[in-house]
Amino acid sequence: MPVRPIVQLGDPVLTQPAKRVHRVDDSIDRLIQDMIDTMLDAPGSGLAAPQIGVPLRIITTHIDEELHVIVNPEIVWMSEETEIAEEGCLSIRGYAGPVERALRCRVRGIDRRGKKLKLKAEDWLARCLQHEVDHLNGILYIDRVVDKSTIHRVDEDYEVEPEETMRETVPAAEEQSAPEAMASPVGARETGDESLR
Repeated sequence: MPVRPIVQLGDPVLTQPAKRVHRVDDSIDRLIQDMIDTMLDAPGSGLAAPQIGVPLRIITTHIDEELHVIVNPEIVWMSEETEIAEEGCLSIRGYAGPVERALRCRVRGIDRRGKKLKLKAEDWLARCLQHEVDHLNGILYIDRVVDKSTIHRVDEDYEVEPEETMRETVPAAEEQSAPEAMASPVGARETGDESLR
């Protein structure tokens, strides 16, 4: 299957909510395979369909040699305990910044065969899933960076490694559901660098 171009910051598809997939058919399976091939070629830890210009709710992840494909993913629970860690994005080449995410989450959706699935995730996989689901909602990691001055340039081939991300763990007050955890406002897309506006 072909490796597709990865859409970059500035393309409207990255800031618009993606549409649900109504049926997993051959065309969706081909799209999923293209996403996997594109993610591995980049290389990256995850990819959302809008990142290759397709506004559908599909994500792929590749963590510790384990591949996950989730169609219509929904985060149904996130831990109150969070962690601030470095993130990058295949659609914002050459930059990285600290983002606070839940340490653990639960996701449900369907697999590439159209079967229901549930996934419990923690640490790097949980962060990756939250990042990719954000893409499906038109949210980029730079929107979640509180202090935009902390977004910094990195080599374009730079890939954040799981062991490099641990920065600051924020203790939990209590556990909460996903809608409550995601209720905080998302900041505007602006930094000190014109290329991120």
